[in-house]
Amino acid sequence: MSTPAVSIPAPDADADVPTFTVTLVIRRYNPEVQPDPWWQEYTVTVHATERVLDALHTIKWEQDGTLTFRRSCAHGVCGSDAMRINGRNRLACKTLIKDLDIDKPIYVEPIKGLPVEKDLIVDMEPFFDAYRHVQPFLQPASEEVSGGRERLQSPVERARYDDTTKCILCAACTTSCPVFWTDGQYFGPAAIVNAHRFIFDSRDDADTVRLDILNDREGVWRCRTTFNCTEACPRGIEVTRAIAEVKQALIRGSR
Repeated sequence: MSTPAVSIPAPDADADVPTFTVTLVIRRYNPEVQPDPWWQEYTVTVHATERVLDALHTIKWEQDGTLTFRRSCAHGVCGSDAMRINGRNRLACKTLIKDLDIDKPIYVEPIKGLPVEKDLIVDMEPFFDAYRHVQPFLQPASEEVSGGRERLQSPVERARYDDTTKCILCAACTTSCPVFWTDGQYFGPAAIVNAHRFIFDSRDDADTVRLDILNDREGVWRCRTTFNCTEACPRGIEVTRAIAEVKQALIRGSR
């Protein structure tokens, strides 16, 4: 005689996770509504494990569907949800609400230095223009590979530029730079980081071309070494150090 199956209720994953109520003050902008931006306050209940992005989702899905922001992977890889949170550039999907001062309002606004299109969305085209300008792709001297094999590289050669391969083009570093805020022509940290990644790649032969590009009056020499970019990078890239290494290569005349 078979034993009847017993239905066991699934445990509530959030049962033991504390919740709290927080206030988000978001800088809104919609040129179709009014010409000037304004601050709007929202109150939401969140779990201790949730990020700022989760709170923004709650607002958009349950309170105000007009709130507009970018997001995609929600795992700190796509870089699309970079914004200023309590005055610092961060990825909303990586910023735990419990790590902020929840006794005070959390201020959320778009990243600075790029034109705001709507709410937390900025026009990224100037940022990508600078990125494309530094030719961020491998340019070997010949398309032919010696012996028909892959382009070999030692672990030491790979380690030389490993840090700058981590860039996800979120623009957090560039839009944290005071020079970029005041000079719309400056290439910005992210473009220099991506140039660095190929300048110091032993398989690439266009390092002098990129160095010449970055030797422009709006290139690396505009950097004032404030370390804002390094602090803002969600991937932990030593951005200021990479810029300094490009400067040193320019002084030497080679990588």
